[in-house]
Amino acid sequence: MNLNTSLTERPAKIVKPTKPFIPDFAYFEPGALEYPKGERILKWVQSQGIPYKMTSSHNRITGLPGETDLEKYKNAKRTLVVGVRKTLTFDQSKPSAEYAIPISTGCMGHCHYCYLQTTLGAKPYIRVYVNTEDILGAAKNYINERIPEITRFEAACTSDPVGLEHITGSLEELITFMANEEYGRLRFVTKYHHVDPLLHVKHNGHTRIRFSINADYVIRQFEPGTSRFEERIEAAGKIARAGYPLGFIIAPIIWYEGWEDGYASLLERLAAALPREPLKDMTFEMIQHRFTKTAKRVIEQRYPKTKLDMDIAKRKMKWGRYGQYKYVYPDEQQTALREFITEQIFEHFPAATIDYFT
Repeated sequence: MNLNTSLTERPAKIVKPTKPFIPDFAYFEPGALEYPKGERILKWVQSQGIPYKMTSSHNRITGLPGETDLEKYKNAKRTLVVGVRKTLTFDQSKPSAEYAIPISTGCMGHCHYCYLQTTLGAKPYIRVYVNTEDILGAAKNYINERIPEITRFEAACTSDPVGLEHITGSLEELITFMANEEYGRLRFVTKYHHVDPLLHVKHNGHTRIRFSINADYVIRQFEPGTSRFEERIEAAGKIARAGYPLGFIIAPIIWYEGWEDGYASLLERLAAALPREPLKDMTFEMIQHRFTKTAKRVIEQRYPKTKLDMDIAKRKMKWGRYGQYKYVYPDEQQTALREFITEQIFEHFPAATIDYFT
């Protein structure tokens, strides 16, 4: 070995691609196998050699491996539950959309800050629903109620459906449905790059696909189990070339030492990586980091070594619509974050639209 070899002459580090999610165990709820999608998922589970069993309800699942609550939590996030969506009343999804359309619940990622830490409780299984036709029928009713207004549906409020598409095919069904709806639109956001199954789908520009992006520090420290920034941006280029309306969510925006450089670099890298041809109708959404006391307690239990700053003394209280105070940055910091990142967005993407900062 030549010890004088320069760094530039050394072989580049090989980075393995982020693999699609494969659960360690699967459960099927009553009625799931009465639907073609349920049967198809069962065959996929069998082909992967994944252990599985029937269960009367996801609430009755017991016996997952793990001696501590933390181990059980991690194993729960590796467990797939296939069921029928019984509640077809959709929740509101402001400011992203009018309604959340429920096709899956739970996420395989381990983002320290995620609100799903608390909303999904102690057993955050990955749940997918097989009665897509029923869900789309309910969506059609919501669309009809608001005509001639456009009704937008957010498909990623309680999950990251792109990370499950290879199992469910649900996004393809939703995109195809919305393509034919004059007054219906679909939106979803993802931290995963596995978009190839969606590139051939006829969408008529009625589905906006957004990618969650952030400063390198935030992705490295707080988003384990997700696709790397470079993978997400490569996928965004594919989506743009397939003609989909494209968007980006910068969330959560975190105040840390060097944040200006981090977010400036983020937008510079994004501009350099996207297709050179003009991108039409690109949107940005900005969401500052926030947490509740409940979230703080749960996050510190599940990720005891996290570097996520949740010092209540440094925050401003804001009343949340779910009956809890949440802690956001003080007004001065909010203003600095919003103004700086807004300037960076318009410097690199002068034709873009910023939907909101919250």
